[in-house]
Amino acid sequence: MPSELLSQIAIIVFAMGCIGGIAYVLLLPRLDGTTSTAKRVQSISARVPNAAKSGRDGSGRRRRQVEDAIKEIEERNKERNRKLTLKDRIRAAGLSWSVRKFWIMSAIYGIAAAAGAYFLNAPPMVTVACLFVFGLGFPRWLLKYLTARRERAFLNEFANAVDVIVRGVKAGLPIVDCLRIVANESAEPVRGEFKLIVEAQTMGVTVADAVTRMYERVPIAEVSFFAIVITLQQKTGGNLSDTLSNLSNVLRDRKKMKAKIVAMSQEAKASAAIIGALPLVVMGLVFLTSPDYISLLWTEQVGHMMLMGSAFWMLCGVLVMRKMINFDF
Repeated sequence: MPSELLSQIAIIVFAMGCIGGIAYVLLLPRLDGTTSTAKRVQSISARVPNAAKSGRDGSGRRRRQVEDAIKEIEERNKERNRKLTLKDRIRAAGLSWSVRKFWIMSAIYGIAAAAGAYFLNAPPMVTVACLFVFGLGFPRWLLKYLTARRERAFLNEFANAVDVIVRGVKAGLPIVDCLRIVANESAEPVRGEFKLIVEAQTMGVTVADAVTRMYERVPIAEVSFFAIVITLQQKTGGNLSDTLSNLSNVLRDRKKMKAKIVAMSQEAKASAAIIGALPLVVMGLVFLTSPDYISLLWTEQVGHMMLMGSAFWMLCGVLVMRKMINFDF
């Protein structure tokens, strides 16, 4: 009897131990929070890649917007450059002439040069050449010269204007007020161009479009950079002061590089000037010492042909030397 009771007690204790072990295995993770912690860690781990993916998608979307905006501006600028008319060139030179006035002045220059050659008893071919050179070539050269001079004056002041805008934006002023300060305080031709921007903005044109139109009047790379920065800030946002500050540094570095290139090329330009002037100087000295010897060049028909041939080859040599010493920067 006692042995049977002990056996039953042992079986009950063993069964209770088994039930307790099973309960410990099944219920303890729920009671101490291990299961909920694991689920929470798993859910957070699942959300982190999604957040990173969405962040990458957002930055990629913004990058695509910036690239599309830059591509649009570049295509627009290329289209404007291809369609640059005579009126645009006159405006880029800072002149208020109309196309009709330009052609009238060209005709006056050509007729005056041809009349001067005729009264000096120049050969007919020289008279016709003066008509075409001073009627078609000289006005366009003058237009190109005035445009280059205006662009140089613009670049000398443009970096300072960008710095004024940067300081104004950092001080909390709107971009329109900064442009107005530049339009009132800067030197010409920067002042006139920014006045046109302010007037266009007053008429309802957006700042980005008004700045982009400035590139039509001053078609240089620096203005294109400025238009791209303003357009991107208007379309995609961002810190305008930092971007314009970087642009100002770029403009000043480009200006320093241009000055360094000009200084390094002065020796070659001086040598080219001496070589180009040497035939004329020798001709003048020979005329002073032996006028009868050299007068055959303008008294005989063969001399006229030799002078024309020499002038042509001199022009070719000067143009070649000019191409060699003028650096595109």
